[in-house]
Amino acid sequence: MDHVARGLGALGTNPPTGVAEHLSVHGSDWLWAVTAVYLVAFLVLLTFCFIMPEADRIFHYLFTCTLLAGSTAYFAQAADLGWVAVGGHQFFWAKYANWAVSFPAAALALGLLCDVSWTTIFTNVFICLFWVTTYLLGGFVTTTYRWGLFAFGTLGWLILAMSTLNESREAAARSNMVRDYMTLAMIANIAWLLYPVAWGLGDGSDTIGVTATWIFVGVLDIIQGPVLSVTFVLLARKWNYAKLNLNLSESRSGWHAETGHPDGNGKPNSPEALPLQETSA
Repeated sequence: MDHVARGLGALGTNPPTGVAEHLSVHGSDWLWAVTAVYLVAFLVLLTFCFIMPEADRIFHYLFTCTLLAGSTAYFAQAADLGWVAVGGHQFFWAKYANWAVSFPAAALALGLLCDVSWTTIFTNVFICLFWVTTYLLGGFVTTTYRWGLFAFGTLGWLILAMSTLNESREAAARSNMVRDYMTLAMIANIAWLLYPVAWGLGDGSDTIGVTATWIFVGVLDIIQGPVLSVTFVLLARKWNYAKLNLNLSESRSGWHAETGHPDGNGKPNSPEALPLQETSA
């Protein structure tokens, strides 16, 4: 019996009991492969966090956190954890926990790059969370009402796509960042375009089964996670963070040559650093 469990790998240790449709051994192997891709990308970005100038690390920090969350989620799913039985098949809620981190992170990064307004960034982040939440709730519903939740979530995706490909592109043009921005926005939106298809065929209707759904979703997650993250930081090497107002991660106690930020004692180092004040008559 032990050798049978060993042959099943993670499914032998954490068997998918109580469901007729579940992840296969080969499906678990695929999820381990995706976990490895996430971990390699995470380690690459983590290394860059130590060697890049402190003022140029905003995207490195953001995507390092995203990839760490994704690595953890995929580890759990490859080990056949993070799921519940819904309608006789496995429903992996851990997948949505990963999306709740990665989707808003991508929207935030794109918004920061194109220098769109903070209200637009906040709205896009909210829409990402709304989209993920409606799909998650829809996955728990076994009646046809799940398609109502799917419709609301997909409407959120349409709003997000229009914002990141239209309004944000116009903002990027004002910063002369259209080419790099559109390259990154297209990577994200190609994946986002296919997530509704994956949900409809997978968690929504269980048409293609659990393992096939994971093959589909795993490819999309690699594009939207590691591929987007690594492409972002590679393109970021040539950006002027000061001109883009992106040197947000610089130490608050250090001297900034261009802006005249206060020194470690909090005292202005130049007259330009002093706030403007009205003079009395």
